Amino acid sequence: MEQESISKRKCNSIAIIGAGPAGCVCAYYLLKAGYDVSIFDGGKFLRTLLPTGGGRCNLAHAEFDFKELAKNYPRGEKFLYSVFSKFSTSDTLAFFDEIGVKTYTQDDNRIFPISNSSEDVKTKILKSIQNATFIKEKVEQIEKLTNGYKLKTNKSIYAFDIVVVAIGGHSKFEIFNPLNINIITPTQALVGLTTKENFAEISGVSLKNVTALGFKNIKSDDILFTHRGITGPLIYKISSLKARDEFPYKLSLKLVENFDLQDELNKNSQKEIKNLLGQYVPKSFAIWLLEDLQINPETPCHKINGNTRNQIMNKLQNFEITITGKVPDGEVVTCGGVDLKEVNPKTLENKQHKNLYFCGEVLDIDGFCVGFNLQNCWSTGYIVAQSIINK
Repeated sequence: MEQESISKRKCNSIAIIGAGPAGCVCAYYLLKAGYDVSIFDGGKFLRTLLPTGGGRCNLAHAEFDFKELAKNYPRGEKFLYSVFSKFSTSDTLAFFDEIGVKTYTQDDNRIFPISNSSEDVKTKILKSIQNATFIKEKVEQIEKLTNGYKLKTNKSIYAFDIVVVAIGGHSKFEIFNPLNINIITPTQALVGLTTKENFAEISGVSLKNVTALGFKNIKSDDILFTHRGITGPLIYKISSLKARDEFPYKLSLKLVENFDLQDELNKNSQKEIKNLLGQYVPKSFAIWLLEDLQINPETPCHKINGNTRNQIMNKLQNFEITITGKVPDGEVVTCGGVDLKEVNPKTLENKQHKNLYFCGEVLDIDGFCVGFNLQNCWSTGYIVAQSIINK
C-alpha cells in the first residue's frame, strides 16, 4: 500500500536534497545533459552563498595544481586528488563564465565575481537551473526501496531512482538513520578561539604576518585579539587543523620576523621603548606587552638591559597562548559528516547503496578560508553529475 501511495505522489529520476552550491552545480550539469531533476530544500535556495567573502562571494582560490590545492583541506586531502584532477579551479572559472559570471583574482589569489556581489552570483546560478523542479520542502528521512529511494519530507512522500545528498555540514544527519551510514560527528572548524589570557585591553588590535610555530603547511597570516580570545585568518587555520584536539592546549606564535633588538636600542638610545617596538607592532600592543612584562613603556632605550631585552624578544618571537575553547557563536564551517570510507572517491557514490551520491560539505571534507570550501562544492557537485551521466 505504501509503495502504491508513493508512486501516486511523485516518481522522478533524480532528486537533489539541498539547494546549496554543491546541489545547484550538480543540477546544472544534469539538466545540461537532459535529465529530469527535482531539488528539495526547506529554506531559501543558495542561502549559504550570500555571506561568503563578506558578501562579495569568494568563489575560489587561484591554485591550479590539484595536489597543491588539496593541501588546503585538513580533512579530505588525498580523497580530493581524484575529484580535483577532474574538475579543477580552471573548470570552476569556465563554469562561471558559461553562466555569465565574469571573475577577477586579487593579489592574495582569492577569486571574486567582477560584480563583487554574492546576490548576483546567486541569481545567475538559479537562472541557469531554472528548468529544474524546485520543491520547497524539508527532507526528513531517506529510505531504501527495491528500486530507488523513498523521501519523506515535512509535507509529503516521494520516490526517486537516484538521490544526491547535498545538505551541507550544518544539517541534522538523522535523515540517514534508515540507511546505516556512518557519520563523523560534526564539530566547529574555522572558528575564533577562547584563551586563558585576558586580551580585553587590546581587543580589536590586529597583527600582520604572524607565524604559527610547529605547523608545517600554514603560511604566515593575520591575527586579531578579541575580548574572548583570538581570531583572524591564521587562527581559523589553526582551529581547523586542531578541530578535534582536547582543551586546553598551547599555541606559540612568532609575532615579528627576526631583527637585532640590541642594535635598534643602540641606534635609538633616547627613544622610549614603546615607540621603538611600535615600529614593529601596533603601539597599543607594544604598551600592553611591556606592561605584561612589568616594564615601564616609557623607559628610554638606553636603560633597557640585556635581561629585559631578552624578555621582550622572547615574547615577540615565542608568544605563548593557552587555548581553552571555541567561540560558540563564531562557527564559519564544520568538520565532520559522511565518512569518506563509505564513498567511492571517483564517483562519490555510496559503497553500500547504489544510486545514492554525496557532494559538498555533507562529506567529511573541509578546507581553509579564501574559497576552498566552495571549490569543494563546485568540484564534487560536478563529479556526481558526471558519474550519473556516465552510468
